[in-house]
Amino acid sequence: MSTAFPFLALVAGYLIGSLSFAVIVSRVMRLEDPRNYGSRNPGATNVLRSGSKPAAILTLALDALKGAAAVVLTAWLGQRYGSSGDALDWSPALAGLGAFLGHLWPVYFRFKGGKGVATAAGVLIGLNPWLGLATLATWIIIAAFFRYASLASLVSAVFAPFYQLLIWDAGPEAAIIIVISLLLVWRHAANISRLLAGTESRLGGRPAARGSRRAS
Repeated sequence: MSTAFPFLALVAGYLIGSLSFAVIVSRVMRLEDPRNYGSRNPGATNVLRSGSKPAAILTLALDALKGAAAVVLTAWLGQRYGSSGDALDWSPALAGLGAFLGHLWPVYFRFKGGKGVATAAGVLIGLNPWLGLATLATWIIIAAFFRYASLASLVSAVFAPFYQLLIWDAGPEAAIIIVISLLLVWRHAANISRLLAGTESRLGGRPAARGSRRAS
C-alpha cells in the first residue's frame, strides 16, 4: 500500500477540497448562491458581499480547515498505515495540493470553484505552522497598509515559497508550495489587471451590485 499511498493522498485531498463551503454555508444559512452575484466567485470575500459577516467568517474558517485537515490526516494515516515516514515522503504535501486543486475545480460543483486563498493558507499551516503564520502575517500587513485583499493574497503567494526555501528547506513541501503559489497568481489574473488599472475593490468598500462581475 505504501507505493500507492501518495496517489491516494492526492485523490483524497482533492475530494476534501472539493467541498465548496461558500456554497454549502450559503445554502445552510439560506443566503443567495455566491456564484450568482458579485464576482461570482465561491469564496469568503464574495460571501461577505451577501451582507452576512458570520457566513463569510465561517466560510473562511472551513475553507482553511479543509486544507489543513487534508495534510494533517494524511500525515497521521501515513505514519500508521501507508508511507515510510521518511522526510522525503510526498504524501502530506500531495494531499495539500489535492485539497487546493479541489477548491479551484470542485468535482461536486461542476468544477467551478474559488481562488483558493483560504485553502492554501490551511495547507501551509498543515505543512508548517510557522510558515503558515509568517504568510498570514504578510497578508495582514499588506491588507492593512493597502486595503486590497487581492494584493495581499498575491504578495503572500509570492513570499511563501521564499520563506520555505530560505528559512526551512527545499523538500517536497517547497515544490508543492511553489505550484500552489503559481496557481494562486494565475487565478488572480483579473485582479492584477484591475489593480494596474486602479479599479480593484478595496477592503471595506461598498459591495458590488448583484449580478456584477466586478470584485475580487
